[in-house]
Amino acid sequence: MIYRFEDTEIDTDRFELRQGGKAQQVEPQVFALIELLAANHDRMVSKDELNQRIWGGRIVSDAVVNSRIRTARHAIGDDGKSQRLIKTIHNRGFRFVGEVVVEKGPLTGFVATRDSPANADPTGTADADLPGGKPSIAVLPFQMLSVGGGYGLLADAVAHEVIVELSRLQWLFVIARGSSFRFRGPDVDFETAGKVLGVRYFLTGSVAIDGQRSAVTVELSEAGSRQVLWADRFESVVDDLLGLRLTIAAKVVNAIELRIPLSEASRAARLPTANLDAWSAYHRGLWHMYRFNAHDNEIATRMFCRAIDADRGFARAHAGLSFTHFQNAFVGYATDAATERRLAQEHAERGMELDSLDPFANLTMGRANMLVGDLGGAISWFDRSVQLNPNYAMAIYNGALANAIQGAGQESEQGAMKAMALSPVDPLHYAMLATRALSHIVREDYAAAIGWAERGARAPNAHVHIRIIAALACELAGDRKTAEHWASEVRRLDSRFQVATFFKAFPFHQDDTLARAKAALKRLAF
Repeated sequence: MIYRFEDTEIDTDRFELRQGGKAQQVEPQVFALIELLAANHDRMVSKDELNQRIWGGRIVSDAVVNSRIRTARHAIGDDGKSQRLIKTIHNRGFRFVGEVVVEKGPLTGFVATRDSPANADPTGTADADLPGGKPSIAVLPFQMLSVGGGYGLLADAVAHEVIVELSRLQWLFVIARGSSFRFRGPDVDFETAGKVLGVRYFLTGSVAIDGQRSAVTVELSEAGSRQVLWADRFESVVDDLLGLRLTIAAKVVNAIELRIPLSEASRAARLPTANLDAWSAYHRGLWHMYRFNAHDNEIATRMFCRAIDADRGFARAHAGLSFTHFQNAFVGYATDAATERRLAQEHAERGMELDSLDPFANLTMGRANMLVGDLGGAISWFDRSVQLNPNYAMAIYNGALANAIQGAGQESEQGAMKAMALSPVDPLHYAMLATRALSHIVREDYAAAIGWAERGARAPNAHVHIRIIAALACELAGDRKTAEHWASEVRRLDSRFQVATFFKAFPFHQDDTLARAKAALKRLAF
């Protein structure tokens, strides 16, 4: 999509702001803010909507909002005094008042084919210095800050355990221990080591023992900038060090599953259009996909199509397309749900043909099965995804959701708890919370369901179904006032919401659960 006003263009496909035909540097968050206002030039964008769409529901001060608005105005040649393009509606929100011409960009003309690309890399690897290279990481030997007590090799053991677990991730190129362990000591030059090893990211750490206590710290850093993307600290008693190293490995894998894709998305947004290759387009798609709204889901679809146009053998791009088509059908973003279900299935199958060992491709096969009500088949795909990556929180969560719909409340709660523990800041955290609520609803423990349901409904990115679950839990527990509050939130988010869409997404197998849920929502005038 392209939005034109004065001499400026906002190109959402290329993630580019152009003035006089020349691309301008702009922060991703500022770009998203200008895009949101220009796309909704026919109305005011409230502060609440701005908070939800730009900051993911996090509470930010007026000073932060005003600072971003000021930067956005400056980027498009406006200012707070004239407000020629972006107008402040006092205490309510902002509106784009410039004259906007909207031009729908091409969807890249992608047609799924079953032939292998002539230039596909059979190893699945690529030079890390190339813009399209697969993300690569080196785990350096951890520093042992304490000596004696027979723990001298523990630091190497923890780092080795992490290498083994990371090697399960098919999308990540992991440098072997024999090479990465040559860089020892506290003063490793990341830039030099990055060039020698050909990696973009480093994982470093340290182990300290003090009496009967042990502490392990880990840091994920970008090689070129030395920017720390994530860090954590793990403590335990010395006697539990063997167990702790496995816990650390699992936590690191899940942090990397989240942090490196986000870093790649940010990196892709900074690349000039000429370098928008398959991998960069894919990660731009991920950035939009994880915002969980109809507008960003459409942009994500375009980015995944662009990635496939660049590399027809890109399994994860097909999986990404399956994911966005699933969202269209599951949440109701698209009117033709049957077509969305078909496309979700086709792209999941194509992803599996290209890389049957990719946990993400297996996940999307399970989600496609969920759309057609085959929960048994879905669970088998989720189980396979977890077998390929035992720490894959998203697959564990989806299995928990399928179990809740089947009526296996206990198994559902256990799965949701494990997913939340593995990925406490996951973009789908709201859905994990709602799944815990469903695990109690199917067991008729409505009082316990309320707390989880309301936490899910208040979490960033929570869509309309999550609010329905909150309304349902409160009504079943006899709290009509709170139930009506969440029902009003549903109508505010989607004035055309149909309760049939909810039961299509959540086809409870237990007849009594389904009957009670339908009766409760009917009492709330759905």
